Amino acid sequence: MEKKKVFIIGGGFGGLSTFYSLRKNGSEIVDLALADSRETSLEKPSLPEVAFIGKPLNKVQIPLKSIIERNGGKYLNSEVKIVDPKSSEIEFLDGTKMTYDYLVIATGTVKDYEAMEGFNDYGYSVCDDVHASKLYDRMVKFEGGKIVIGAARTEWADHPDVKKLSAPCEGPVGEIMFMLDYALRQKAVRSKSTINVFSPGKIFFEDVGPKVHKSLEPVIKAQGINVSTSKSIKKIEKDHVEFEDGSSLESDFTIVIPPYAGTPFVKNSRIGDEKGFVMTDSQMRHTEYKNIFAVGDINAVTMPKLGHIAVIQGQVASSAILKDIKGDGEVLPFKPEIFCIMNRGGIDATMILSDYIYGGKTDITLNGPIAHMMKWGFDDFYFYTKGHMPPELMQNGLKKFLETLKK
Repeated sequence: MEKKKVFIIGGGFGGLSTFYSLRKNGSEIVDLALADSRETSLEKPSLPEVAFIGKPLNKVQIPLKSIIERNGGKYLNSEVKIVDPKSSEIEFLDGTKMTYDYLVIATGTVKDYEAMEGFNDYGYSVCDDVHASKLYDRMVKFEGGKIVIGAARTEWADHPDVKKLSAPCEGPVGEIMFMLDYALRQKAVRSKSTINVFSPGKIFFEDVGPKVHKSLEPVIKAQGINVSTSKSIKKIEKDHVEFEDGSSLESDFTIVIPPYAGTPFVKNSRIGDEKGFVMTDSQMRHTEYKNIFAVGDINAVTMPKLGHIAVIQGQVASSAILKDIKGDGEVLPFKPEIFCIMNRGGIDATMILSDYIYGGKTDITLNGPIAHMMKWGFDDFYFYTKGHMPPELMQNGLKKFLETLKK
């Protein structure tokens, strides 16, 4: 059988999950290629540690060229200009063109800092290595004051039956506020500071259920963190943040997760919705072009935008591609769940496992040193194995452990 050309655009959680799954289960029938405009895959869950404890950038950046080529794939450090879905051709900004049998779009999203007036002058964030490093430099010099933290509202296209969240993912907001609180206490300036958190949603952490909220709310209150909801950011000034409802919060230090936007080539190629996200079925297959798949944040059905879900989608998409090629086999079912661990500074963390927004009954947390140890283990495993997730047996064991604790 002649090998089929599978082209993956994006080397983050979703892209690497797809690449490794196809290599493991179909190396004899697929030729793999992966393109990314970056030279490194960014381990984004570790960026708050860059921002607040000075974790070196080379411990969160995974070189793509070496790992792709070492695993039998072709790597292109290039940015896609446009995709022609009818001819199955990709054109890059440098003019290079390539064809594919199957295309997997795993670009993640654009963090639209420019959409927030005043951000470039007065705002900080943790969504990439540049902004996380800038935030760390500010933290080193910060000696107390009024702090505002939150997520901007993201506007989505209207797709029936797709859950829409006001903020794509508020886990980073939680991690920022807890780690910042801890860092200020270590510097002995917490008493000189106030921490106000805002959410565009009607409830903070709208992607989890009441049991998780019941567990988190006392922790937030104990740290003296104030939370305001239904607040959509309008403008960041030097000494305050303005909201669309006319209210404002005084601020000497503003940290914001920007709105998410779709990848430009998706919109320009007319393979996405008006916001630049790709609508797929439950196999991550494009609803019109059956040899195009989308995994991770760029997928319109992905809510919240979370690395764990991107990994699951990569495995589902790879199984669907292999079934197409082989003519038999099973496509993995898509069973989304929220699984994340928020570092709270020191030896504390909060682990969340919830499928509540998908109609499930799991909605549990684990607070304390064990959760922190788990985050340290997951992050280090992912980094040192160059983008592999811990073995399924280990992950299933962890979930059973969590469920047993809550019983």
